[in-house]
Amino acid sequence: MRSVPAPSPMLRAYSALKGGTYFGPAKITVAAHMERWLEHVRSRVSPKTFERYCGVVRGNILPALGGVPLTMLQPAQISKLYAKALRDGRKDGKNGGLSPASVLYMHRVLKAALAVAVSEWRLLPSNPAGSIKPPKLKRQSMRALDAAETAALLEAALPYRLFIPVLLAVTCGLRRGEICALRWRNVDLSGTMQLAIVCSIEQTKAGIREKETKSGRARTVALTALTIEELRRHKVRQAEELLRLGLRQSDDMYVVAQADGQPLKPNSLTHEFVRFIAGTDLPRIRFHDLRHSHATHLLASGVHPKIAQERLGHATVAITLDLYSHVLPGMQAEAASRVDQALRQALDKQRGGVKR
Repeated sequence: MRSVPAPSPMLRAYSALKGGTYFGPAKITVAAHMERWLEHVRSRVSPKTFERYCGVVRGNILPALGGVPLTMLQPAQISKLYAKALRDGRKDGKNGGLSPASVLYMHRVLKAALAVAVSEWRLLPSNPAGSIKPPKLKRQSMRALDAAETAALLEAALPYRLFIPVLLAVTCGLRRGEICALRWRNVDLSGTMQLAIVCSIEQTKAGIREKETKSGRARTVALTALTIEELRRHKVRQAEELLRLGLRQSDDMYVVAQADGQPLKPNSLTHEFVRFIAGTDLPRIRFHDLRHSHATHLLASGVHPKIAQERLGHATVAITLDLYSHVLPGMQAEAASRVDQALRQALDKQRGGVKR
């Protein structure tokens, strides 16, 4: 049988070019591609996210891979980068490696940038980071305050400006940026007794800006009687404070603000809480753990997870259930007990009240 000659290299290149699978000589480096990608996504993400992208690209990826021709980048080189980052990747002058969470973020950024090189710009036939398994994350344990600890926290914070942010976190489950963005026009203390979360404040090196909520949707949160009472007192105090500065309080002003009515920076709130908690006998928790405490209180009290999801502003109830699955065992036992009680009552009624 007569053999068919193999196509020439030129013919193979022509066929690949015609079929859209040809990739030319390596002329672009990883650094050039990553910088181009950063400009590509600048207008598609928030300034805070773009700031993080720049940090991980220029601080972690490019020092190791920047000079490599893009078409020559191999999975082994990427794996080596991750291993080195875990071992001694810190850039803050301290010894040690980055956390698995930081390396996972690095992987997601690099993989996304290389995906654009494959699918949109057709610079690569496949994604070198696509087959790499990033470090596994151990879920960070959250510390939720119980009712007694929450009461002690509120009592300790009462004399300070920090009190209202703490109150909004533990009784409404608001995020730090949502607290800083809350205005009086979004708080109803006499009608519906609710507040509306319509935006959040984000802090970057360039300053602060308002943006949409994390889920992208506004939500309303019913207020507790305690929260209503304290917000009414706070509003009066704030009005008096502003008046001493020659300013008039308006519905457009921030609920949690600096003395002159200007918005509070989220990082300032965190730093103030760290200093405050260090001066108490309370557990050394993060400000975000106050939100976790509110969620735990809700679920442990038998509140339906869907209601908890709506108050917390999670995109789906699955997120709520996944984050707070540690609360569910007790809820399962309570649910089983209620089902048992209902069935027994129904059976007793069916049998005419005769028990076996």
